[in-house]
Amino acid sequence: MNINIQSIGFVADVKLEDFIENKLGKIMKLNDDVSGAQVFLRVEKSANTENKVVEISLEAKGGEFFAKKQSKTFEESTDLAVEALRKQVVKHKEKLRAK
Repeated sequence: MNINIQSIGFVADVKLEDFIENKLGKIMKLNDDVSGAQVFLRVEKSANTENKVVEISLEAKGGEFFAKKQSKTFEESTDLAVEALRKQVVKHKEKLRAK
């Protein structure tokens, strides 16, 4: 699976990139049709401490899946986004089985 991680306005730590790749690898095990992922990391400029934004777009044979989450840390945002994507992938897989 090809994972492209882009951090906007800062340089992402290697640990953070490894964390994201590990989480996305788990989704890959759920559905072999997932071929790639685009990940965008951003820090919103606001007084709010929950300003770390993660956007993940998964490319798959059956379509495209997308999740955008915001929280206090990139790890938490990644967890939330990956969980949302996992639900989408599982739901899509169930639809395909029902046909």
